[in-house]
Amino acid sequence: MSLFDRAVAASLPFVPSPVIRKVASRYVAGETLADALDAVSRLNREGASATLDVLGEDVTRREETRFFVEEYQRALAGIAERQLDSNISVKLSAMGLKFDPELAWENFREVAADARRRGNFVRIDMEDSSVTQATLDLFRRARPEFDNVGIVLQAYLRRTQADVARAIAERWSVRICKGIYVEPREIAFRDPDLIRRSYAYAADRMLEARLPVGIATHDEAMVLEALHSIERHGARREDYEFQMLMGVAVGLRRLILRQGHRLRVYVPFGTSWKGYSLRRLKENPAIVRHVIAGMFRREGGF
Repeated sequence: MSLFDRAVAASLPFVPSPVIRKVASRYVAGETLADALDAVSRLNREGASATLDVLGEDVTRREETRFFVEEYQRALAGIAERQLDSNISVKLSAMGLKFDPELAWENFREVAADARRRGNFVRIDMEDSSVTQATLDLFRRARPEFDNVGIVLQAYLRRTQADVARAIAERWSVRICKGIYVEPREIAFRDPDLIRRSYAYAADRMLEARLPVGIATHDEAMVLEALHSIERHGARREDYEFQMLMGVAVGLRRLILRQGHRLRVYVPFGTSWKGYSLRRLKENPAIVRHVIAGMFRREGGF
C-alpha cells in the first residue's frame, strides 16, 4: 500500500458513515437475515456455496451473547427453509470467550447442536492472537461431541506450522487464511513473501494429508500454488474448496468456478457493519480511493 493509501486508510474512521455504508454494500449483505439469505441465494445460482457470519464481536455482557446464539439459530432455520447451500461462521468472542470461556462453550455448544440437527456445519473463525489458544482449546473440546465443526488457521502466525501438524494428526477441518490482525513481529510474519510461503506450505501439507481444507485467498498467486498442490497430490474435488469474501476478487471467483472447483463465499450481515467494513477498506487500497470519491458525491444507503 502506498503512503497515500496508508494516510487515507488511517483517516477512514473519520469518513461520514453514509459514505462507508455505501461502499460497505460491496462487502456486507445487509443489516438483516433476509438480506443475507437473498445474497446466498444469488451466490448459489452462480454456482458458489456460502457461509453466513453475524457481524459483531468482543461482547462484554452475558445478555449480549444471547442475541448471537439466537441469530445463528435463525440463520440455520432460514438456510434449511430455503434449501440454500450455506453453512455458518462463528466468532467465539461474540459468544463470550473473552470474559467467560465457559459461557462461550455453552453458547457455542447450543449453536453446534442446532447445526448438527439440521445437517449443517459450523466454522469457528480465528480472531486476534489474544484468543488464538483459547479458540483452539474450545474447538478441540467440541470435536469429540461434534463432527460438524471446523477451525481457521492464520498463515502469518509463526505458530501455525505447528498447529498444522496437530491438525493433520487429529484430522481437523481447516480453513487456511493469511490473517488480517496487526500482531507483533515476535509472533507473526510481517513480510508478504514470508506470509505467502507459510500459506503455500500449510495448504500443501493439508492437501497432501487429505484434510478437508478451505483455501481462503484472493491472491491469484496463492490460488495458482494451491492448484499445483491439488494436482501434485491428486486431491479430489470433494477434498477442498476455495473460499473468498463477499465483494472481493469477483472475477477470480468466477474463473475458479468456471474451472470446476468448489468455492464458498463468506457472507457477513448485521447492524455492526461499520467496523467490519473499515477493516476491509484498510486492506484494499483500491476501495480506499472509491471512499474518497464518494465523499464528493451524494450517496445512498445499503
